[in-house]
Amino acid sequence: MDRFGTYVNPVIGQLLQRLEMDKRFVRGEGCFLWDEEGRRYVDFLAAYGALPFGFNPPEVWEAIRSVERAQAPSFAQPSSLDAAGELAQRLIELAPPGFRTVTFTNSGTEAIQAAIRACRLATGRARVLTCQGGYHGRAPLGAPPGWSPAGSAQETNQVPYGDLEALEAALRANPEAYACFVVEPIQGEGGIVEPPAGYLAEAQRLCREHGVLMVVDEIQTGLGRTGRLFACEEAGITPDVLTLAKALGGGLMPIGAVLLTEAAACPAYFATQASTFAGGTLACRAGLATLDLLTRNDQELVREVARKGARLKAQLEALRERYPRALAAVRGRGFMLGLELTPTRASHPQSLVGILGEQGLLASLVASYLLNVEGIRVATTLNRANVLRVEPPLTLSEELSDQLVAALDRVLSLVDRGDTAGLVAHLAGVELPEGPRPVVQAVPAAPRVQPSGSPEEGRFAFLVHPLTLINYRDYDPSFAVFDEEALGRLARRWSDIMEPMVVGETRIESATGAVAYGEFVAVPRTTEELLTMPREQAQAEVRRAVELARDRGARIVGLGAYTAVVTMGGLGLTDLGVAITTGNSYTVISAQEAIGLAAERLGVPLNQAAVAVVGATGSIGRALALLLAAEAKQLILVGNQAHPQASLRRLKRVAEAAVEAGHQPEFELTVDVDAALAAADVVVTATSSTLELVRPENVKAGAIVCDMSRPPNVAARMQAERPDVLVIDGGVVEVPGRPYMGFNFGFERGLAYACMSETMMLALEQHYEHTSLGSELPLATLEMMRNLAAKHGFRLAWLRSFDRPLSEADWQRVQKARAEALGLHPRAAGGGGPRQGARG
Repeated sequence: MDRFGTYVNPVIGQLLQRLEMDKRFVRGEGCFLWDEEGRRYVDFLAAYGALPFGFNPPEVWEAIRSVERAQAPSFAQPSSLDAAGELAQRLIELAPPGFRTVTFTNSGTEAIQAAIRACRLATGRARVLTCQGGYHGRAPLGAPPGWSPAGSAQETNQVPYGDLEALEAALRANPEAYACFVVEPIQGEGGIVEPPAGYLAEAQRLCREHGVLMVVDEIQTGLGRTGRLFACEEAGITPDVLTLAKALGGGLMPIGAVLLTEAAACPAYFATQASTFAGGTLACRAGLATLDLLTRNDQELVREVARKGARLKAQLEALRERYPRALAAVRGRGFMLGLELTPTRASHPQSLVGILGEQGLLASLVASYLLNVEGIRVATTLNRANVLRVEPPLTLSEELSDQLVAALDRVLSLVDRGDTAGLVAHLAGVELPEGPRPVVQAVPAAPRVQPSGSPEEGRFAFLVHPLTLINYRDYDPSFAVFDEEALGRLARRWSDIMEPMVVGETRIESATGAVAYGEFVAVPRTTEELLTMPREQAQAEVRRAVELARDRGARIVGLGAYTAVVTMGGLGLTDLGVAITTGNSYTVISAQEAIGLAAERLGVPLNQAAVAVVGATGSIGRALALLLAAEAKQLILVGNQAHPQASLRRLKRVAEAAVEAGHQPEFELTVDVDAALAAADVVVTATSSTLELVRPENVKAGAIVCDMSRPPNVAARMQAERPDVLVIDGGVVEVPGRPYMGFNFGFERGLAYACMSETMMLALEQHYEHTSLGSELPLATLEMMRNLAAKHGFRLAWLRSFDRPLSEADWQRVQKARAEALGLHPRAAGGGGPRQGARG
């Protein structure tokens, strides 16, 4: 991170870095900026309206230099400040009629505080009324809740912006409470929102009726930005107080101003209002030069802003009509315009564009694209992150305006089509070739379902996360153009700024007629990220996902993949006010069934076989070892080689538990994976390791391998190099009715992992209790899940290998290769069909 991010604002610095917006600009002139590499950018931000003439306007610089030449004093409090008096006179002459005095400040925030203080002293009242979505600085006095320190909410109330009935109701409810009503003519940080016609005039009438002073905040709208010198001129009103800042300094000096009418001014205010730096000579001379430029040739520049702004808005409206799935609205006047991006998961069901839109990150990514790809500088509004602000210098030419429209045309095309890859390729460090790419479907694979609200409907959620970087392609097919390295660069940029998200919804109907509605919540972290980050951070991220699920109505939450591992088998989540399950009990049951089916099909009697359980000290491995102890001739329990002594002690306890349950196969306890696999007829992997433990060179000829680990512990090259070995995926289940899950989990429609299925079954039963937590699964819970599966109609989805169903041709190839490897007649290498009840 650069010095700004290190020493000034680490949070903003990191965000800018991740979005590749941490440019170091070394030169600015008019509407242009140049970075340290010499690239030129067109600025459509103007420091949120503080640069009325762009960067380094020569006329304002000349006014500042004239102070230097004259050696005029900058700060001479207390005395008669000539420059301040001259600027105040000019402002009163230009403003709507009725203002009498001007108080100068150093910023817009200070201007608001001074305005509120004047109103309190003039009325003898304390409370302040503002509008929802409004922004009046970050200081405590009068700022809306959420933007200021604790305590200000007791002094401030809010009403909906543009709602006269709500304003009147608030004033009538507390007729002697409010000193002032603070309102923007157009909300800036609220998303560039205009009120209905006549709102300001009627609001002023209501305020006067109740003895409340009206403060019009023109810090962002004032001095030409809306096509009028003051935006309140459009409404034909003179408020009791008008605040200015930003543009008044001409883009070179910080200065704010508070214009007061007689109604808002009183001796107590003037006797106590003071500031060391306010009204300084440099700032006031810059302000006078600014007014000279704005009023030159009968306000020609301001009139041009009105004309060019209307032209630009019409062009943006045309883009809205062309890209309705990208752009919801174009708002504002003059050169204060806002573009509201509209994508959601409903409009973009198989694209991260919709999720990013719902999370409020899409507009920032669009701004990043425009900056890095198009050389266009824009930003989002503060209170509505899905709105892009277009606030260029007032000197913007039509040629540069057209350049913006062309750039927006290109990026909105990507957003509208759901081409996330095209939108973020610059962040992935990839230059994509021209041509079509996979885009979002206009209609989802099935209609999105919603909760019914019925108390008889079960409610669940299930946490998922990308197991590897490649799994991001499951979230968004446009990412197929990125290799793993590019996906890694993307993940490093956005993992820290993305929040848990809902990626799918489903409704399950049991064979009994019971119904449950569920949502799939994604934690935007890969397995490697969850395992390598500090455990406290990993748990905190999973907790946020559980809280999201709970707050959306889930009564039980299932933990997918490594969300269970990093929370100690769910034990670290039991204080969140919602039932938790790892889903491990039914995972064990379905794996046992899968192993039995595979062994039967290949003619491998388990009571004559050596069965190795890799990861036998974990929750799933331990429980499966106890079940297989009743069937196997020999049970090889394999522990963690990194901690041999502790692992062997835990393995011994597993063997003792099996004996206590009445099972006495031949036991072997080991941490030598290679030796165990070389001796095993059946191998089960149930570890939290990301390593390829099962490889072509260490597996016994003709073995059956059931891989329950995710990411898998079986090397992908097993398929090609060891055709005699049957590798099956553990825990894939057919859900009753085969419903659409609202998301691509890599299976055919209606299939789910067993851990998901356990969560569904518990919701169907409305069994909202912590289940399958920790490292020791009770046998009673295993049997309960076996019975619930039979009751509700969940069953093993026949056998799958490397995430696809095993066909009859696959079986024949395995049987032939197995017979050759074992020196058997093909009939002796296996045969027969699946047991009754399995799905082919």
